[in-house]
Amino acid sequence: MVDAFFKYLQYEKRVSKHTLLSYQNDLSQFQAFLSEVFPDHQPESADYGIVRSWIIQLVDSDIQPASVNRKIASLKTFYKFLMREEAIKKNPMTKIRVLKTQKRLPSFVKESEMIGLLDRGEFKDTLKGWRERLIMELFYATGIRLSELITLKEVQVDLTNHTIKVLGKRNKERVIPFPKSIVSIYKNYRKIRNKEVEMKNHGYVFVTKNGDPCYPMMVYRIVKEYLSDKKITTEKKSPHVLRHTYATHLLNKGAEINAVKDLLGHSSLAATQVYTHNSMEKIKKAYDQAHPKA
Repeated sequence: MVDAFFKYLQYEKRVSKHTLLSYQNDLSQFQAFLSEVFPDHQPESADYGIVRSWIIQLVDSDIQPASVNRKIASLKTFYKFLMREEAIKKNPMTKIRVLKTQKRLPSFVKESEMIGLLDRGEFKDTLKGWRERLIMELFYATGIRLSELITLKEVQVDLTNHTIKVLGKRNKERVIPFPKSIVSIYKNYRKIRNKEVEMKNHGYVFVTKNGDPCYPMMVYRIVKEYLSDKKITTEKKSPHVLRHTYATHLLNKGAEINAVKDLLGHSSLAATQVYTHNSMEKIKKAYDQAHPKA
C-alpha cells in the first residue's frame, strides 16, 4: 500500500517532486523504525502505541519539533489514505498531537541590501551570468517558490503585460505582475541561451548548459552564493528567504494583506499574517523613535 500511496500523491494530489520526496523519506524512516523495533509489523498494521513510540524516539534523538511535526503530518496523510482505501479499520493517528514549536519570524533581506545586491551589477555577461541575474530578479520581483521557478515555461511569461502565470500548490493557478525592468533581462538571457544552448522540446525558461531543466539544488546554490555577499546580513540564505523578503517588503510599503496572500498563493490568511510581525517590528521602531512618550 505504500507504493499505492505514493502514486496517489503523485497522480491524484499532484504534489511537487520536493513534497513527494519528503513523504518518501518520512515513510522510509518509519519503516526502518518498525524493522528495528517492531519487526512483526508493517506500516499498515501499526497502532497508536507503535506510532507514539516512534515519535518519542525522534524527540529523544533531538530532532527539531518542526521536523517531527512534518513526519506526523506525513503519517496522518498516509493513514487517511489507508482508511479511504479500506486497507485499515482504525486510524492510529487519531489521538496523535503535534508538538509545540516556538514561533520564529521569517528571515528576510533588508530592502537597502536587496536593492544594492541587484543594482551592483556583479553578474557576468555570459549565459551563466544572465541566468543567475534573472533568477535573483524574478525571485525578488514575484515571490514565487523554488518549484514554481524551475517549472516556469516560456508560454507562462507575458512580456507585454509584465506578468507570469504559475501553477502553485494544490494546482492553484495565479498571475503575478513583475516590473518592466525584468523584460530586458529576460530577453538578454533568452537571446544568449538560444544561441549557446541546444534547446530541447520542454519549453522551460531556465535550463542548464546542456539544455535540460534547471534542478532545485542548482538554483539553491545560486541563491546561497549571492546572499552570502558580505553586505547581506540575513543568516539564512535560501530561495525561500527571497520569498519572505518579497512579502515583507510589500507589506512594509503598505500593500493590503489579502493582495499579498493572493500573490503568494496562500490558501488562508493565517499563512500570510506571519509576515505582518516583521512589518510590526518596523512600526514599533518608528514609534519608539518618534513618539514623545515612547
